[in-house]
Amino acid sequence: MTTEMTGLLERAAAGERGAEETLLEQNSGLIWSITRRFYGRGVEPDDLYQLACVGFIKAVRGFDLTMGTAFSTYAVPKITGEIRRFLRDDGAVKVSRAIKERSVKVRRIQTALEAKNGRAATVSELAAETGLTIEEVAACEQADVTVDSFERELSGGGRLSDLIGDEGMEERTCLYLSLREAIGTLSEREQQVLALRFSRDLTQQQVSKIIGVSQVQVSRIEKRAIEQLRGQLSDP
Repeated sequence: MTTEMTGLLERAAAGERGAEETLLEQNSGLIWSITRRFYGRGVEPDDLYQLACVGFIKAVRGFDLTMGTAFSTYAVPKITGEIRRFLRDDGAVKVSRAIKERSVKVRRIQTALEAKNGRAATVSELAAETGLTIEEVAACEQADVTVDSFERELSGGGRLSDLIGDEGMEERTCLYLSLREAIGTLSEREQQVLALRFSRDLTQQQVSKIIGVSQVQVSRIEKRAIEQLRGQLSDP
């Protein structure tokens, strides 16, 4: 790794946005080479590139210079994973192309806002910056619920992933897919609440303001949805 690259990574790790932008420019060839692997999947090349950039920035922020590995070795799986997560919509819940395209826009602006403000972007901020309504931003978040979000804590303790037990890796993967399918059978409102709670990691009070119901109602919707998921996953 060159001295210049090391210096840029150190500055980026310290929160210098300009260093991140320089790294993006200098590594555009690498980013495009990965982007081209996913052509023909129903997403425009420029949108794929923006997804790849999101993955690249995550790699920049997560890279540990003390690991002794090349940055590209660490970055390539991050970039590829970001695109694959976006394209992975072959479960029970199908995501329209329009929502997928909006999701790219929302994630891109979310990354920029978080780099600028040094904190997680709120749904309201994302709506203002993207020109979308709060409901449209929430729909993008709902479409982007990942396996990682299943690890968030439930309001009553425990995690959503606890619903699928402690089986081995292969069985656990199958059960994750079953959980995604089960979520697809919930009502639109129940899915929206789970998405905001576990993908955006919002409090019940914050969710209540977004969807226009009381915190008590959000709690009931969440509880009902979790009970339905437990019931479906426990069926033989």
